[in-house]
Amino acid sequence: MSHVAKRIGILTSGGDCPGLNAVIRGAVKTAERHGYDVVGFIKGYEGLVDPVTYIPLNGKNTAGILTQGGTILGSTNKGRFAATVGVQDRIEIDPVLMAGVQATYEQLGLEGLICVGGDGSLAVAQQFHEFGLPVVGVPKTIDNDLSATAFTFGFDSAVACATDALDRLHTTAASHERVLVLEVMGRHAGWIGLYSGIAGGGDVILIPEIPWTFENVCGKILERDQQGKKFTLVVVAEGAELPDGELVTAERRQDTRQTRLGGIGNVVAYEIEKRIGRETRVCVLGHLQRGGGPTTFDRVLATQFGSHAVRLIIEGKFGDMVCYQPPSIMSVPIVTAVNKLSQVDANSSAVQAARAMGISFGDTTETVGPFGRPNALKSNESLNESLPSSECTDIELTPELSPAGLEAMPAEWEAAAAYADAAMW
Repeated sequence: MSHVAKRIGILTSGGDCPGLNAVIRGAVKTAERHGYDVVGFIKGYEGLVDPVTYIPLNGKNTAGILTQGGTILGSTNKGRFAATVGVQDRIEIDPVLMAGVQATYEQLGLEGLICVGGDGSLAVAQQFHEFGLPVVGVPKTIDNDLSATAFTFGFDSAVACATDALDRLHTTAASHERVLVLEVMGRHAGWIGLYSGIAGGGDVILIPEIPWTFENVCGKILERDQQGKKFTLVVVAEGAELPDGELVTAERRQDTRQTRLGGIGNVVAYEIEKRIGRETRVCVLGHLQRGGGPTTFDRVLATQFGSHAVRLIIEGKFGDMVCYQPPSIMSVPIVTAVNKLSQVDANSSAVQAARAMGISFGDTTETVGPFGRPNALKSNESLNESLPSSECTDIELTPELSPAGLEAMPAEWEAAAAYADAAMW
């Protein structure tokens, strides 16, 4: 009788990010040492059914992929396997598809499937688990917004990209005494904006978790002017809501399940120029944050995630997701991770440190004292009611990126920008 090898499957789903190949490599090397064959499904969940598309994975064809960005298996963030739309909404997978997936399991003799993805992709894995299919999850998102894990791979690489951009913008902003607005990713969470803003010397950080106003942003710029600092770096997350609570969105295509965010950097720059007449430029990083090879931290984290996912299969801990709870790699039920987003705590030590250094989050016109505690404005200070204004000549807004009614701003938005106390503790 011929020996039938034990077999594990792996797929990468959703948006790509640095570290996916490191996960694949870590899983393959660990699986082979424990007597398992590994197959990789092409283009995420789509490779599981009609037609079933996969390739064998081994030490030879995964050699050298540790440092490569993207994923050798391909991925898709659209298609037939929809399990979530937005946050916490649930869509049941078509029973016909589920039956097809089960048939693929049986045909290939899969003892487990490693699903690498974000909240939507892991919600699909959770439904596989509920259906009775042996599956484990590996969290993947540059936004770092999955709960139950301190960090996800790809996040550190995205922060490094944004920080490098700020380093470069710093020199040109200082040379021309401009305001530079950097738009970074972050649909529901401002982790990239917060960390890159601190690491890159940002002066204003706007994130979804902290409400802000244009008056306060302009106030920070004027405060720096009074201090002789004639340039300002503003970091804004794509998911930061405007003061009226609206999100700035790009045109929504019919083949996407979520509205595509983008353009808030243009809006912020437009308002700064209009309100205080400061020359302002915008840089939108976009998919640069997803591309390229992983940082050292992400290589190590992703490798551990891939290896530990195989361990979960060997131990029969199906329905679990690998997670990082410093200093250990552990696991939690997938459902725990996908039911709640991980967002920036407005009172966290990172935010407090940023405030203590004088970084503005656009939520106050007060000078901030030690350890993030605000100091009241001096009694002889008042709002400047005669700030210069100018037409926006450097920022061109496209219709897709402009919020409705941008040319007819609310009356209160036309008020003079406030300015903060110039003294720093």
